[in-house]
Amino acid sequence: MKLSDITWQGTIPQVDAVDSAETSGLSMDDQTFEGFYQRTARSLWIYLVRVSGNAALADDLLQESYLRFLCAAHWNEGDVACRRYLFRIATNLLRDHWRRKASTSLEELPEGAFLAGDNRDVDRIESQMLLAPAFERMSPRERQLLWLAYAEGATHREIAQITGLRTAGVRIVLFRARRKLARLLRQRIAVAGCNL
Repeated sequence: MKLSDITWQGTIPQVDAVDSAETSGLSMDDQTFEGFYQRTARSLWIYLVRVSGNAALADDLLQESYLRFLCAAHWNEGDVACRRYLFRIATNLLRDHWRRKASTSLEELPEGAFLAGDNRDVDRIESQMLLAPAFERMSPRERQLLWLAYAEGATHREIAQITGLRTAGVRIVLFRARRKLARLLRQRIAVAGCNL
């Protein structure tokens, strides 16, 4: 099964937020949580799928991220800070998963695992055919930083807060990841050009 065949079917978890808020001291209600969930769940799930390459794992980590977020959230800090905190939780859960599952490698993913689902546009298909294999040859950290920077539009400071790296470290790794991706794309284009 290709990742492009998978679509996110997210629904709001059945949590009685009012009861939870009263018993755990959270300052939120059902509407606050529902709105935040609707604004963040799809992008968080896509991030987890793209970085991990596994939709089932992304589903599990998404649920666990929201659960931990609900238990520790500070809703008065604003939507941007809450979103950043949620992504940080998900990143840590993903890191923990990789540590536990040392025998499973993201490099062993099937070809085309990072293709997106909507393939109506020919230019987009061509870009995906070039980008997906190059993206697969990158390390999980490189994929993570590239995704946060360019798909999520996070700043270096926000990436540092999400990943736990220093801002200077983010700049360096992101610079190297962009150069590596460009080199891999040039190689892929050269190979594709020879096969025409």
